[in-house]
Amino acid sequence: MSGGLDSTTCLAWARQEGFACYALSFDYGQRHSIELEAARRTAEALGAVEHRVAKIDLRVFGHSALTDDIDVPKHRDESAMNAAIPITYVPARNTIFLSFALAWAEVLEAADIIIGVNALDYSGYPDCRPEYIAAYEAMANLATQVGVEGRTKLKIHTPLLHLSKADIVKLGAELGVPFGLTHSCYDPTPAGKPCGACDSCLLRAKGFREAGIADL
Repeated sequence: MSGGLDSTTCLAWARQEGFACYALSFDYGQRHSIELEAARRTAEALGAVEHRVAKIDLRVFGHSALTDDIDVPKHRDESAMNAAIPITYVPARNTIFLSFALAWAEVLEAADIIIGVNALDYSGYPDCRPEYIAAYEAMANLATQVGVEGRTKLKIHTPLLHLSKADIVKLGAELGVPFGLTHSCYDPTPAGKPCGACDSCLLRAKGFREAGIADL
């Protein structure tokens, strides 16, 4: 749970599918830590059984506009966003996050992990591709005691993988996502207000605009 549109929609989807939901967020040294408050709000609003925050510090490696003293790109058009892997990519972030989720799932003896990766928006992110998710799932079933003993076969669900941002907004609306509690900005003001100009803000606005739904 990042507290953003995608992960919150995933939580709403999981709830509709009948899962008992254990939400996991990360305090990883990101410059937009306001997202952790948004994650808390949305997890509570959507009835998560439990919400935990794992504290790690990816600033030790840096090399991302989210964890280093690097300017967040602003006012870019879609062609610029998709031209190369953006500087907002955090090295190996989803691999690290999924490893923490896998550890908690093993403790809970849970068979399902849900992650809000998307292969359409930010298609350059290497850890959002379907082949990556398939490879991680295969590895996960080899790496855990419950998997080796055959007690649990882990499945990684990616309900948003092939959806456009507009489709995600529509799905969220159908599932009753409280959009006003979510936060998507990569470079919020000190008061936590979205900048309105980073890639994430622009894609969010485009998604709501194309879906014909107000972002409230």
